[in-house]
Amino acid sequence: MSRTDTRIDATRLIPAPAADVFAVLCDPQGHVAIDATGMLQDATGSPVTAEGDTFVVHMDREALGDRPMGRYDVEVTIRSFVPDREISWSIIGTVKPGIGHVFGYELEPAPVSDGGGTRVTSYCDWSEAREDWKHVFPIVTTTALRGTLGILDRTVRRGYPRASGS
Repeated sequence: MSRTDTRIDATRLIPAPAADVFAVLCDPQGHVAIDATGMLQDATGSPVTAEGDTFVVHMDREALGDRPMGRYDVEVTIRSFVPDREISWSIIGTVKPGIGHVFGYELEPAPVSDGGGTRVTSYCDWSEAREDWKHVFPIVTTTALRGTLGILDRTVRRGYPRASGS
């Protein structure tokens, strides 16, 4: 786990091939399945395959109890897409234009001496966020990032069913 003035992240070793982890992260329903915050309620869209792909996530901020935003939708736009290595996205929701923060995952093969598998880092980066919104960050906690990585580990080990498109 680390934190800078504009980024928080958490890392976990997941004992699975990067391709299995990446498949969950490319699927809009995968994001809902692994969310530790309780905010992601459902998603609409097909698994992403490239930068610029989009999908919609149906949110419920009341799950955190910190801001009275209720239920709302966000459009997720993929910013970086490197199969089995990296995926990141920006969000446009109730604030338009978007705030400018980025969520993402970095994957790297773990050495056999560490048991193999994939070292996965989940992050929230607000270095490019609009100045008038930087005071609200971080939006999620490192505890939530760690929790999501734990659920991702469990989801992959149980054999996440690949989506057929929603």
